[in-house]
Amino acid sequence: MVLPSLGSFALIGLLASGNVEWDLKLFEQFRVRDIAWKAMLRSGPARRGNWCQYVKRMVLLPALLLFRAQSPSPTLLTLRQQAAAIEPLVKTSLAKSWLLGVNQLTDPSPRAIYRTTTWMNQAAYDALTSDEKAKAKKTEVDPELYYNTKYGTPIAYARAIDLAGTFGVKSLNQARVMDFGYGGIGQLRLDAALGAEAVGVDVDPFLPALYSMPQDYGVFSKGFVRMVNGRYPASPEIIKEVGKGYDLILSKNTLKRGYIHPSRPADKRMLVDLGVTDAAFLATLHDALRPGGLVVIYNLCPAEAPADKPYIPWADGHSPFTRENCTKAGFKIKAFDVVDDETARKMGHL
Repeated sequence: MVLPSLGSFALIGLLASGNVEWDLKLFEQFRVRDIAWKAMLRSGPARRGNWCQYVKRMVLLPALLLFRAQSPSPTLLTLRQQAAAIEPLVKTSLAKSWLLGVNQLTDPSPRAIYRTTTWMNQAAYDALTSDEKAKAKKTEVDPELYYNTKYGTPIAYARAIDLAGTFGVKSLNQARVMDFGYGGIGQLRLDAALGAEAVGVDVDPFLPALYSMPQDYGVFSKGFVRMVNGRYPASPEIIKEVGKGYDLILSKNTLKRGYIHPSRPADKRMLVDLGVTDAAFLATLHDALRPGGLVVIYNLCPAEAPADKPYIPWADGHSPFTRENCTKAGFKIKAFDVVDDETARKMGHL
């Protein structure tokens, strides 16, 4: 895994499987339930134990064949290797438990997405005219695209999670977690594996096209995954959809000074337009947190370009917000523009 060499963060303001028993799933799949399960219920308590043994033996071979066919993809194996490599570098029990959730990630169902002037899922593509379909570019979605998208491995979130644990977040069980500029489903599922309601917020139209299947949303392991596409907090409707009461708000590689307040002229397509003033953005974040909640802004950046070279907005990873604005919004600052080069470099060399 290759990560940039510069890291910085600001903090303002805080594995058990959830699967249904395999034998009950298989009763449905192999239509055994209609034959044996109802008969067992009618047989009386004395004989139910024998029936259970009989039914489990009857579906044992299909179960073994089913699981053998679902071996993890190379992408999932790589994510597990990355998690194991980073584990010695995180210090909190929260981050270590979070990394263990990688073993619960599953490969996506087969699908394709399409692009004309914007991204669309299969249903939207099917609604196009023949001429429109001819102009659309098809992309097959494999596990690599599903988990790493355009932004890299979700395991890179481990440092932000570790910082949250360092500054007081002990558990994500039954917690509400917002990821502003989430960019991919992987870290949301890892949050949910610890029991969180994980809510990803982004404006990229690529993401709702990529994650449009029923299994992408809802219950995952012990938690819940939800994704909201829209301009937060510029849109009142999106503010309402995102909701409030968050224990933790994360933002990685999105809230950079170079994106929001570039020091030199830059292509607007490379920038982040929050749609509101800094004060309004911070006020919305503060309002979305429960009392005692935590905001973690973590950015990884390449070296900044010399003055005689083109400006690189994403290379300026300092906080886009001033201390004064954060304090006025009601936050208590726990850390601000801390250089995290040493840890970022260690993770980048794994």
